[in-house]
Amino acid sequence: MYNFSYFKEKDQSKILDFIEDNPFAFLTGSDASGNQVGTQTPILVEERQGELFLQGHIMRKTDHHKAFVENAQALIVFTGPHTYVSASWYSNPKIGSTWNYMSVHVGGEMNFMSSADLVKFMKKLTLKFEGGNNQSPTYFDNLPDHFLEKMMPAIVGFEIKADNIQNVFKLSQNRDEESYHNIISQLEQQGGNATLIAAEMKDRITELFPPGAVWDPDQFDS
Repeated sequence: MYNFSYFKEKDQSKILDFIEDNPFAFLTGSDASGNQVGTQTPILVEERQGELFLQGHIMRKTDHHKAFVENAQALIVFTGPHTYVSASWYSNPKIGSTWNYMSVHVGGEMNFMSSADLVKFMKKLTLKFEGGNNQSPTYFDNLPDHFLEKMMPAIVGFEIKADNIQNVFKLSQNRDEESYHNIISQLEQQGGNATLIAAEMKDRITELFPPGAVWDPDQFDS
């Protein structure tokens, strides 16, 4: 991971909000021989006694299911908006351009759920993404028995205790105030992901450039 202190989000609540806002995550690991596997899956987060647990489900008898049976170590990557940032927007443009992005990595050991726990999880999952509407025809309790009898044996639920949480919120924190404001202005004109990054940058202006403070480029490595 891109490991510079000034690109780290230190507020735990913002990290949890980021995970909640970007639940469709990349799950990766390797089998006992070191062959890498990966898949995407929606993730639910639970906080219990001050510890974080991530829950999801995958298809049985896939390469990734077999790999996690052999090697329980897993990494889940949550990725948010990202965008190209041109150095031509800097007060000193004679350096390389870059990419701004937001990402959280959670590592831990995968434990598979019992059949009963998988049912509980699927109820929570379907209720959450149906907006809390338990009358929806796709809420778990409303699905027909013949469908569940076919599909439930085909999936396996898992839970990962978050043993290691790292993040990169790379949002031009190493740029001077003039460059920072100009980057925001340029990104806002582009729409899409660029606008979302611009909004994140705006939220950090006061923290990065408090009144009366003198910007020191020597505090940054790059």
